[in-house]
Amino acid sequence: QASFDLENTNQDTKSNLKDLYINSASQIDVSGGKKVVVIHVSYCLRKSFRKIHPRLVRELEKKFSGKEVVLIATRRIVRPPKNGSAAQRPKIRTLTVVHDAVLEDIVYPAEIVGKHTRYRLDGSKIMKVLLDSKAKNDTENKLETFAGVYRKLSGKYVAFEFPNTEA
Repeated sequence: QASFDLENTNQDTKSNLKDLYINSASQIDVSGGKKVVVIHVSYCLRKSFRKIHPRLVRELEKKFSGKEVVLIATRRIVRPPKNGSAAQRPKIRTLTVVHDAVLEDIVYPAEIVGKHTRYRLDGSKIMKVLLDSKAKNDTENKLETFAGVYRKLSGKYVAFEFPNTEA
């Protein structure tokens, strides 16, 4: 409904949103009492959405005041084939690849420049993700939101950081 309203209000946005549609939208509660609207878009249309992503997110966040917006492409995870089965599972449908792609979608205007997994003494693990410092101004206040959304979607703990650029 909100994307339809945006299409009617802004003329240049209307031409961009004309052929685009969303699959679903859901609201997620993350830490600190924040609410995030997660919009799932078709995998085929993800490149078209990326062209207008910053402007679309900004307009939707104005519309849903007090809520942040995250766009994610809908992807499917297929279980591993049984022994003796002739069917092969495509690489892009594995759990690991889908979770990595969701992580890329969540942080989109920023790029991931590094990842490493930290194993704690109690056996838990946390993935540290280094984001490109070029997008620091845009994404610095959303790092907690990104971590909460990824935790809800994948069940994995993640911490986002910007690399130190000291010489």
